[in-house]
Amino acid sequence: MAKVSINLATGSIQKEDIIVGIDLGTTNSLVAFIDPDKNPKVINDTGKGVLVPSVVHFGPAGEITVGNEAKNYLITDPQNTVFSVKRLLGRSYHDIENYKDFFSYKVIDDDTESLVKIKVGDKFYTPIELSGLILKELKERAEHALKTPVNRAVITVPAYFNDSQRQATRDAGKLAGLDVLRIVNEPTAASLAYGIGLNPEETKTIAVYDLGGGTFDVSILQIQNGIFEVLSTNGDTFLGGDDFDHAIVDYWIEKNQLDKTELLQNRELAQELRLKAEEAKKAFAHQSLVNDKIGNIWCTLDRNTFNELIMPKVQQTIDSCRNALKDAGLTIKDIDEVVMVGGSTRTALVKKMVAEFFGREVHDDMNPDEVVALGAAIQADILAGNRTDILLLDVTPLSLGIETMGGLMDVIIPRNSKVPTKAGRQYTTSIDGQANMKIAVYQGERDLVKENRKLAEFDLKGIPAMPAGFPKVDINFLLNADGILKIQAMELRSGVKQEVEVTPTYGITDDQVEQMLMDSITHAKDDVAQRMLIEARTEGEQMIYTVERFLQKNSDYVTIAEIGDTTKLIQALKDSLTSGDKDLIHKSIDELNEFTRPFAERLMDQAISTAMKGKSIDE
Repeated sequence: MAKVSINLATGSIQKEDIIVGIDLGTTNSLVAFIDPDKNPKVINDTGKGVLVPSVVHFGPAGEITVGNEAKNYLITDPQNTVFSVKRLLGRSYHDIENYKDFFSYKVIDDDTESLVKIKVGDKFYTPIELSGLILKELKERAEHALKTPVNRAVITVPAYFNDSQRQATRDAGKLAGLDVLRIVNEPTAASLAYGIGLNPEETKTIAVYDLGGGTFDVSILQIQNGIFEVLSTNGDTFLGGDDFDHAIVDYWIEKNQLDKTELLQNRELAQELRLKAEEAKKAFAHQSLVNDKIGNIWCTLDRNTFNELIMPKVQQTIDSCRNALKDAGLTIKDIDEVVMVGGSTRTALVKKMVAEFFGREVHDDMNPDEVVALGAAIQADILAGNRTDILLLDVTPLSLGIETMGGLMDVIIPRNSKVPTKAGRQYTTSIDGQANMKIAVYQGERDLVKENRKLAEFDLKGIPAMPAGFPKVDINFLLNADGILKIQAMELRSGVKQEVEVTPTYGITDDQVEQMLMDSITHAKDDVAQRMLIEARTEGEQMIYTVERFLQKNSDYVTIAEIGDTTKLIQALKDSLTSGDKDLIHKSIDELNEFTRPFAERLMDQAISTAMKGKSIDE
């Protein structure tokens, strides 16, 4: 008996389940779909509002709250409330160490290039897991509102996201039970929402100005034959509408002669002032004066003073626009359209200064909070084959990647990537003096390579003897329009190079592709849990190797008591590796890392003082 999907909300028969468009934002996230009248529409489930705050709270009994309700805990229980997780996606600690004070929750510093983790209570979470919880909430809201299962999605990311951040976003979608058909750049989605780039005949150069609550970026795009190419991006990941609010609060603190340090310690009053500042900012859209009071604190401000307060921040964004144009090798005259994105672009001064800088009217008719999600829904509709006017370029049916430590699949070209395409990643060695690197290439959607299809295997030989982590091996995948995959591996310091060609889809049927996709969705949760356990074990083994090697080489600089305690912690970590509990492994890594950190600092001091005496020690 054939299955027929019926959308209970609209009564229409669906060829397949709905593909939604998701804007996974730093401050807020939202989900959109194409309604029966072929219009993109954002989803407002049971009156909770369109915007879902990108906030996750962990309760004392392990209960998880996402969105509107979780936001309330930002003041009452900040250490168990995670926000702005998008900033951490696909990032190593080194990437964010300058901003660690921004987060009220604990971001784990293991002082390596490995990806960050977040500690809440005794549990350790990756940004992928946390983003997965936000996407799951969006999926559930969409299913509740549309009265139909939602299993497929297009998710947007900033244009400046690198490959590992994009892959992390895909993994988060997978964890939420979504088949992520395409990762789309936010400026591309915003342009599609305004109908720019839908006509394959037109060639245009556009600027997309995106000012959100906490982040700002500007992208210069060139559209040709329906293909969006990012020419340049610029911005500041810690500049946004929140800065406008802070400027107002600082003004009120000064006018009321309040003690700023004292005020910031009174969290509730500080939050009340911030919310009042946000109200004032929004009020200037339709009035020129705000005159209010919190207790005996006067909250008075006029529009002209507000503009003076925020002018330096808006000017920073204009400077970014100038730099983006310079990087793209263009002038203002080359820009055909300017698209406004992000809630903070509602501010009149922002619109005025952007329009003046580019010398043209800006596109701001659509709700700036919704425009990216609406564009993602249009992209989803194109992928569903519902837009006959748009040519859908050939795509690769299954992901292509290589095997990494622990038998994991590291995707280099995700499925549904347009062909021809090129993508690459950088790897390194895990053992001192490693001269060869085995590169095994796989095709498929599962997290473990043993569940995927092996395409090729070769050795990159002759890597010069260097300490673990020193060699830099670039692995590039080039997939041409005929479906031929060329894999290149090159050690950058020495120039050692090797390449191989394969045909990924040779001898594989559509049914087999479909089955591989179905298996990946069915086993998504187990696969991710297994991946995280393997990653924790690999990290633990690496930590043991590094610390044991350190003690061996530098025993003169560590006391007997310290060696004894370190050995106990190493043993505890070794024991945890067999436990099958990723949180226990991370806890043991964390404890060993915290205990041994002072040794390295002490050794560095010794090295400096010894070097000054003209001697050297073995690091």
